[in-house]
Amino acid sequence: MMKPLSHIKVLDLTLARAGPTAVRLLTDWGAMVTRVEPPAKTEAGDIGGARYSPDAQNLHRNKRGMCLNLKHPQGLAVFLKLVAQADVVVENFRRDVKHRLKIDYESLKKVNPRLIYGSISGFGQTGPYSERPGVDQIVQGTSGLMSITGDPEGDPTRVGIAISDTSAGMFLGQGILLALIAREQTGEGQWVHTSLLESMLCKLDFQGARYTMSGEVPERAGNHHPTNSPMGVFQAKDGKVNLAASSNKMFTNLCRVIKAQELLQDKRFLRASGRIKHRDQLTEEINSKTRRLTVTELVRKLNEAGCPCGPIYDVGQAFEDEQAQSLRMTRTATHPVLGDIDLIRSPINFSGSEYEPAFALPAPELGEHTDEILAELGTTADEISALRDAKVI
Repeated sequence: MMKPLSHIKVLDLTLARAGPTAVRLLTDWGAMVTRVEPPAKTEAGDIGGARYSPDAQNLHRNKRGMCLNLKHPQGLAVFLKLVAQADVVVENFRRDVKHRLKIDYESLKKVNPRLIYGSISGFGQTGPYSERPGVDQIVQGTSGLMSITGDPEGDPTRVGIAISDTSAGMFLGQGILLALIAREQTGEGQWVHTSLLESMLCKLDFQGARYTMSGEVPERAGNHHPTNSPMGVFQAKDGKVNLAASSNKMFTNLCRVIKAQELLQDKRFLRASGRIKHRDQLTEEINSKTRRLTVTELVRKLNEAGCPCGPIYDVGQAFEDEQAQSLRMTRTATHPVLGDIDLIRSPINFSGSEYEPAFALPAPELGEHTDEILAELGTTADEISALRDAKVI
């Protein structure tokens, strides 16, 4: 079936994770992506890991790859030919690097006024930190995220995934799509940019709004919800569960299922505000009851009663769970060296544009499609040979 971005050409200059995450959103839905990398003597890959690692394969599937030395005048000339035919360029260079290479937005706009130019940085394109290198863990701390993650009595804790990288990538991908829609109305491209810090300050969501609206500085609440109770991790006979019973109806159903009806008469717990104020005591009371039931029993009985409850899986259990299997969250890519590998699909679903059983392409080898892409530009075999001899490609 025709994918919604099958008419869009993208040049991918990104490294690390945030930029490739943005491009992956586009290529998963049909965009024709060319990953442009500098010629190199090693197969070390980039910060995403070695080229054959699960990380790199999952980030760069569905792309063609070419090597091009943008520091060489002939390499820049080839790149500008690609830009003239492109719809989108995505990069995450430092500001001085892209200007030194003459591939900044203003330079490329002269070649293609319809171009959408997407940028991701650590801390933004302006401001006192704009020249700082930015990586996920640093931004998790700078954004305040670590201060609200972890046990109240413990240290600030990083989230277990590269949350600022992937969030910035998703936001940039959305921004590029918005710019493409705007171009349909104006006929002109524009520069779209975000940063890891902007994305995380936005992702703080209600925790951030608690400060911006009332000056309240949120604190760590461990595995319990910061503003609702009971909602968090509770003990079972054979493990732990997550459960959420913050509304009066859910709390009533919880107490009925775990045979703790006396809690419904306790003045401390009659209202939501009281259940939050006396969270520790309430948690202790609930744990004394939930310890009598297994994880399976709690999950089944509470969900049947309209009280959300779920197990706490490791990553393997999460992917093997029957619901994840039903959603078919993996797709196969056939790699010339690795064979068939399972990668994680986009979570977006369209009724009119379904996912195919397999990804069209695995992550490309270094410069795998260079000759093919140059030939599409009208470059002859002799010219390609000369570019290779000059170490342009």
